[in-house]
Amino acid sequence: MSSDWLIDRPEQAPIAWYLFAHGAGAPMDSDFMQSLAEMLAAQGVGVARFEFPYMEERRASGKRRPPNKMDVLLEAFQAQIDRAEVELSAAPLFIGGKSMGGRVASMLAQENFERGRVAGVVCLGYPFHPPGKPEKLRTEHLQSITCPTLIVQGTRDKLGAEEEVARYTLCPDIEFCWLEDGDHDFKPRKASGFTQRQHWQAAADRAVGFMRARES
Repeated sequence: MSSDWLIDRPEQAPIAWYLFAHGAGAPMDSDFMQSLAEMLAAQGVGVARFEFPYMEERRASGKRRPPNKMDVLLEAFQAQIDRAEVELSAAPLFIGGKSMGGRVASMLAQENFERGRVAGVVCLGYPFHPPGKPEKLRTEHLQSITCPTLIVQGTRDKLGAEEEVARYTLCPDIEFCWLEDGDHDFKPRKASGFTQRQHWQAAADRAVGFMRARES
């Protein structure tokens, strides 16, 4: 396996693979990405993490770079799907990611699902709109998506809180898992009685259940 993937393998043959992309600001080995990958693998899901070109450049140079344009992100993610089909052991392939990574995956999900290449998409903290711009929705492709879709979201996510999302026109088949008082990284306030790690575990549990329900 080449070095530009981080692989978390379960002890037994994986029930599914999750191709897991990072968000705009943090790399594939952030605490969030690392923890979720380990939690998924502990329940039988193999996880392959990768980085978009701008993050690879940042890792090589040490200099922060903005995300690539969407066409580049889409092309890069599709290349990873193509690679997964060749290199990962036989099991249903799910795609998704943290924030921006989940958005990119969701934009590729329908075509790849129709071609029988992916079994579903799991978005962790979907960026329904840019920070402070609730009028600029990123939901058009989610209105008619038939690819099995799970969105795990904190109820007070500034990029799409529960009361906001309830007003959107989305495909009714999209499954949601709402994490009480969670922010964009699923971090709740102390008064909620929850911890961030509890919410991370809840997200992993829900994702595994979603994948198991679609085992072929």
